[in-house]
Amino acid sequence: MGHAWTYMISDIFARKKRMEGFNVLFPIGWDAFGLPTENYAIKTKQQPAVVTKKNTDNFRKQMHGLGLSFNWDREIDTTNPDYYRWTQWIFLELFKNGLAYKAETPVNWCPSCKVVLAKEEVVDGKHERCGTMVNERLQSQWVLRITNYADRLIDELDLVDWPEHIKLAQKNWIGRKEGIEVTYKIDGLEDVVTAFTTRPDTNFGATFVVLAPEHPLIDKITSNNYKKEVADYVIKAKAKTDDERIAQGKKKTGVFTGSYAINPLTGFKMPIWVSDFALMSFGTGAIVGVPGHDLRDFQFATEFGLKIVRVVVGEDGDMSPITSEKQVQEEKGTVINSDFLDGLDVAEATVKIMAYMEEKGWGKRLSTYHIRDWIFSRQHYWGEPTPMIFCEHCAKAGITWWQTDFGKKIKPLFNPQKPEQFDNLRKEVDLAGWFPDENLPVTLPQVEHYEPTDTGESPLSTITDWVKAICPNCGQEAKRETDVMPNWAGSSWYYLRFGDTLNDKALADSKKMDYWMPVDYYFGGAEHTTLHLLYSRFWHKFLNDIKVAPGKEPYKQRINHGMILASDGSKMSKSKGNVVNPDDIVKKYGADPVRVYMAFMGPFEQTMPWNETGIEGSIRFLNRVLKIYTEKEKISNETTDKLSSKLVWLISRVTSSVDTLRPNVAVAALMEFLNMWEEEGQKLSFSDAESYLKLLAPFAPHLTEELWQNFKGLTVEQVHSKEGSTVDLKSVHQQSWPVLDSAKLAQDKNIIAVLVNGKLRATLEVEAQSSQEEIEKLAFNHEKIKKNLENAKIKKVVYVKGKILNFVI
Repeated sequence: MGHAWTYMISDIFARKKRMEGFNVLFPIGWDAFGLPTENYAIKTKQQPAVVTKKNTDNFRKQMHGLGLSFNWDREIDTTNPDYYRWTQWIFLELFKNGLAYKAETPVNWCPSCKVVLAKEEVVDGKHERCGTMVNERLQSQWVLRITNYADRLIDELDLVDWPEHIKLAQKNWIGRKEGIEVTYKIDGLEDVVTAFTTRPDTNFGATFVVLAPEHPLIDKITSNNYKKEVADYVIKAKAKTDDERIAQGKKKTGVFTGSYAINPLTGFKMPIWVSDFALMSFGTGAIVGVPGHDLRDFQFATEFGLKIVRVVVGEDGDMSPITSEKQVQEEKGTVINSDFLDGLDVAEATVKIMAYMEEKGWGKRLSTYHIRDWIFSRQHYWGEPTPMIFCEHCAKAGITWWQTDFGKKIKPLFNPQKPEQFDNLRKEVDLAGWFPDENLPVTLPQVEHYEPTDTGESPLSTITDWVKAICPNCGQEAKRETDVMPNWAGSSWYYLRFGDTLNDKALADSKKMDYWMPVDYYFGGAEHTTLHLLYSRFWHKFLNDIKVAPGKEPYKQRINHGMILASDGSKMSKSKGNVVNPDDIVKKYGADPVRVYMAFMGPFEQTMPWNETGIEGSIRFLNRVLKIYTEKEKISNETTDKLSSKLVWLISRVTSSVDTLRPNVAVAALMEFLNMWEEEGQKLSFSDAESYLKLLAPFAPHLTEELWQNFKGLTVEQVHSKEGSTVDLKSVHQQSWPVLDSAKLAQDKNIIAVLVNGKLRATLEVEAQSSQEEIEKLAFNHEKIKKNLENAKIKKVVYVKGKILNFVI
């Protein structure tokens, strides 16, 4: 029912927009490649393609039963070769432009699903789909350089109308940090160690250095007395996942290498240690320890008795030696014990010390990022085949695609041989022998057995005839790539295809993309914020760079929906046996009562428990509507005065509530109006009764359609009796949305003064019927109020009905 709710609310929105005269594209498609389908197919001993067809046929039937008005003539399926031909084409364009490379890469491995996972698919050390703890291992993978777009993925969020929490989640995931990479000489050796820091103002307090167990300097700098201890520690540390190594609350472990780095500011010899909390995938793989002003460094220093120096005084003025965790991490304050920085605040000291270090040649300013390049290989059967061919003869000769006649014709956007500077894995890439397979689509072969292998190789690798290929460069025997793409591939560009689903010459016609893009309203779940949403933005920016897709961003407005929980408040899950099937509910009550009830449950972004008994109220409401339109006693030539003004309010309320995705407010208004209409002496004119049906139509499309056709017969008979009149046979859903009478509406408005701490900051014009909650929501979205409430804590809200709203902060 959670899926049904999501689609029904967006269907109400789409139906209303059509009636307002918009050309609405409300599309539907099936993203069916990937693990869920394959795992189910293995479990039930069926072919994934057969499973996909059965499920999509069933979903389609359910959707029709719910009255969802999708543009079915534009339906797409990511597993259809006509579609994934263009997914493969995009991959080849990424490769040709230096954004796809093959490298031996540390990967997350799910032992249960037997699949490699992207970093974004691991939550708390577990596979986000099956919950199994993941392992880390090295494997040759295709990787996409999403890191090349990291800055744009952050900066261009300013171009879209998205909730701030979604923007913040993406910014935090990308994790851009401005700082300086400092070079430290190693005592007695010619080698140096570099460490990135965002707090160079504290460098006078640096007292040790920690290296990641994978750091290439370890063997070189470890003295003979410590080699065995260091080697044993490194082996144990490498067996752990990154999440295990950096888990909060974990006791700090490490071993001394016997070497020292020189702090150039103080001349202090800093012992160099190896510890598993340092990661090669973050920064440079080396950390300079400032235990007085970093909690993790303090814990490490106290564990091993290392020197702790205070170099910042906080607002409390405490200058005593730092001996407890409570004294650590003064992010603001005044610098002390730091020579020429003494007396400066942290921000001033940071600027001064960075300039000083650059001038001395000790460091260089740069940005680091949390995001890693996107691991794009999956060693499974059910996915888009990666359209690449490997030729061992060309590889031995060192020939890359860019050296061929075809490759020489294009200038790649990025250097194909070198990963971007801030991808901290910094792997040397050798793409000799790899060539695009231009004969698209490269289709999946029919196989009897497709279960994933324990070796990590794709089951496609065992299909000799399919693997065998001819090198596009030298013509000798070569091999196909047997890895398939991840389940995110087909969904990273599908929004473009909806505008031109039958095109066999391009992924979509440019004029049609110009017309439809960007997506005006994109409904989706919060779980995709740092997965699909981030990936598709990356692909779109690339496609825009190569002049295929219009605009810098694919989605203009993002709207996250909530979730329908089980009746006890837990998440619906097949394993728990608490899933509510829409088929059963619609069969029992009918589609319209279910639609009206679900619209009445609450705002679109809210998470709510399922309560089947609530449908009874919707049935009673629709039966009352049925009665009033079939008995006809409450409909006449004129509308009574009381209902006339109320109808203006109703049109305004339903219109604004659907637009702001508060369908519950709209249904409540429709019910409230019906109550008044049923009162003794209250009647609507024929045209106003039509307006009520139009307002109800997006919520109860089947009942209103039947009533509309019957009612139009009534109006022809009783009102349009002139000779030659014709009946309007259009569907109620093809009628024009009721138009507001602005003059009447103005009489039903209030001007609300919005104050912050008693000072007038803005005024709002609202409906007289508006609740405090609705007025507060409008105020929070007002630019001037937003600015005044930014970073503020609201102590209380004072509301004088119809006049004043005051935020006390």
